[in-house]
Amino acid sequence: MNPECFAASERRVSPAYVRQGSEARRAHEHLIWLLLEQGKCPEDGWDESTLELFLHELAVMDSNNFLGNCGVGEREGRVASALVARRHYRFIHGIGRSGDISAVQPKAAGSSLLNKITNSLVLDVIKLAGVHSVASCFVVPMATGMSLTLCFLTLRHKRPKAKYIIWPRIDQKSCFKSMVTAGFEPVVIENELEGDELRTDLKAVEAKIQELGPEHILCLHSTTACFAPRVPDRLEELAVICANYDIPHVVNNAYGLQSSKCMHLIQQGARVGRIDAFVQSLDKNFMVPVGGAIIAGFNDPFIQEISKMYPGRASASPSLDVLITLLSLGCSGYKKLLKERKEMFVYLSTQLKKLAEAHNERLLQTPHNPISLAMTLTTLDGHHDKAVTQLGSMLFTRQVSGARAVPLGNVQTVSGHTFQGFMSHTDNYPCAYLNAAAAIGMKTKDVDLFIKRLDKCLNIVRKEQNRESVVSGADDSKADDADIDEMALKLEDVLGDRDQGRAL
Repeated sequence: MNPECFAASERRVSPAYVRQGSEARRAHEHLIWLLLEQGKCPEDGWDESTLELFLHELAVMDSNNFLGNCGVGEREGRVASALVARRHYRFIHGIGRSGDISAVQPKAAGSSLLNKITNSLVLDVIKLAGVHSVASCFVVPMATGMSLTLCFLTLRHKRPKAKYIIWPRIDQKSCFKSMVTAGFEPVVIENELEGDELRTDLKAVEAKIQELGPEHILCLHSTTACFAPRVPDRLEELAVICANYDIPHVVNNAYGLQSSKCMHLIQQGARVGRIDAFVQSLDKNFMVPVGGAIIAGFNDPFIQEISKMYPGRASASPSLDVLITLLSLGCSGYKKLLKERKEMFVYLSTQLKKLAEAHNERLLQTPHNPISLAMTLTTLDGHHDKAVTQLGSMLFTRQVSGARAVPLGNVQTVSGHTFQGFMSHTDNYPCAYLNAAAAIGMKTKDVDLFIKRLDKCLNIVRKEQNRESVVSGADDSKADDADIDEMALKLEDVLGDRDQGRAL
C-alpha cells in the first residue's frame, strides 16, 4: 500500500497499529530496493513473504494484469487455466522481443525487469564462484546442448569459411549433437591416458589445427565437468593455443559452476589465452527444474550478439526459477551448499574406496576431477561383459540414479559418427568401472544408502557368476540358490529402507 492507503487505514484502525504495519512493509520494500539498486545477490536469503511481495509487484506491471486492459492482438497474455496463471505468478508474456531475448518488452515491464535482475544476480554468483573477470551473461530457456548450438551459430557469421569444430572427446551425446545440429563437422580428438586419468592431447589438438587450417575451424569446444576417469580439459593450454591461432574457444561448463576448480580453470584460461563463451546448466548448478542454461563470457558485445541470435521471445520460467532460488538462498546459502558439496566429495571418495577394497577393486586415481569418481569393476568384467551392465540395471531398479556402470567395448553411433568404447571417453580404457558423482545438494544419507545398495548388488552379481560356473547338469535347486538370495536381499532392502524412513 502507498502512504495514502496507510493514512486512510488510520481512520479505521488504531494509528499506532497501522504505523507498525507500515514499518513492517518498509522493511520488505527496503530489501527490494537494495536488490534493484545494486543488482546483486543478497548476502542473506529472503523469506517467502518478501519474495511473493516482490513477484506480485513485478507481475502487476505486465499488461495482462492491468485493470481494464483491452487486448486486441494475437499475443495478449491470455491464459485459459487459473492454475497455470498461478504456477507462473501471472508472468505470461515471457522475456525478450522477436529480435533479442534480452530486450525490454513494452507490454511487460515487470517480466523485463525480472529478466534483467535475474541476469544480474547470476553474473554476481558466477563471480562469487570464481570467475571474477566475467563481463556478461544471460539466462537462456534451453538446456546446455542447445545453448552451445546457439553459440556456434553466432560464431558462424564471424567465420564464414569455417566448417570444423575441434572437440577433445567427451562421451555425452548432447555435446556432440550440439555441433552437428549447428551444421558443423566435429573433429574428435582422442584423449591421452595418464595413470588412470584421461586428459587432453594438446599435441593432437595443435596438429589438427595446422592440418585443417585455422580459418576453416569455427572454434575449439572444450569441457570442464565430466565423468571420471576423464578429467577437465587443460583449459589454460587450450586457451593459449586458441589465442595463438586466433580461433574462438567455447567451454562446456555444464555442471562446473558448483566446482571452484572448474571455475578456476575458466578464469585462468581467460587470463592467459582466449575463452569466448562458457555455458552452464541451471538445473545442475542451482537445483531448479530442467530447461535453462547460462551463457557467459568475457566480452560483453559478443555475449549480447549471442542473445540477439535467439529467434523470438522466450519462456520466463527458467529465469523465474533461478531468481526465486537465489533470493531464497542468498550468497551465504549458496556458498554453504558449495562447501557442503566439497565435503560430500571427500566423504563419497572415502566410502567408495573402502567398498572397492572390500570387493578386491580399487578407486581410480583421478585427482584432476573435482566432482566425479570411479571404481574398477575388473572382477566382474573378467567373467563377461554383461555382468557390468547387469550391475547398472540392478542399481537403477533399486532406485540408485546417476551411477553409471561402464563395460568395455561399447560401440555407439551418434549423428553418423561411431564411437568405440562409448561412455568411457576413449577407444580402449584398461578396465570396466562404475561412476558416482558428488554434486550440489547431495547429503550424507545419500552416500550411505548408495554404498549399502552397491555393496548388496555386487554380492548378488558375484553369486550369479558363481551359479553360471556350476557344471552343466547340476541340481536345479543349487542353481536357483542365487535367485533365492537375490529375493532375500530385495526384501531386506525394502524392510531396511522402511525402518530408515521411520527413524528419519
